[in-house]
Amino acid sequence: MKDFFTTNIWLKLASLLIAVALWFFVMLSGRAEVTMDVPVQFVNIPDKLEIVDYPEAINVRIEGQERLLKHLKPNEVSVVLDISEAKPGRSFYTISRDNFSLPKSFLVTSINPETISLNIEIQLTKIVSVKPHVIGAPERGYKIIDITVEPQTVTLEGPKSAISKIKIVKTEPIDINGIKSDLIYRANLNLSSPHIKKNIDKVDVKLSIEKREKENP
Repeated sequence: MKDFFTTNIWLKLASLLIAVALWFFVMLSGRAEVTMDVPVQFVNIPDKLEIVDYPEAINVRIEGQERLLKHLKPNEVSVVLDISEAKPGRSFYTISRDNFSLPKSFLVTSINPETISLNIEIQLTKIVSVKPHVIGAPERGYKIIDITVEPQTVTLEGPKSAISKIKIVKTEPIDINGIKSDLIYRANLNLSSPHIKKNIDKVDVKLSIEKREKENP
């Protein structure tokens, strides 16, 4: 065994260096990079708080074997940010490689932006009235005698800045042009804000139509 370490030592060292160089060559050859936009997933959002302003995605550059990068799917890469300590107001968070989840054979080499800004607000719940939005008019000689909506209210939940401004919620436009009999219409609520949740999506709008009495000559 002693002879193994003392005989031809320079030849053995040269062989070792060549082996290491070949290993690095194999590992580094054929490597490439790809860039992609990855949406941020927020976890542990404190109760009664909502994020109302945040970047839609983080641009990242990922390095790996070229043949493997070709098969890397966007859903295999994710950015997860824990905001359990968040408070109402504007906050800044740093995105690092520790926030990424991706296959082990790949490496994140660039993150843009590395710091993101979030606007966090208190969440409010509010009950408001639903108002039918009727357009057009019945057929000539007929008139509307009553309009009812069921349910009459909707419960909204969302950030304070958005909820506090809402007094009523209208339905989608209901075209009654030319009708001459009672109508029950299943109408969508006209509320498209992505930050506001509602307990119902549709209401029943009932219109009662009556023929006008002819005037005596």
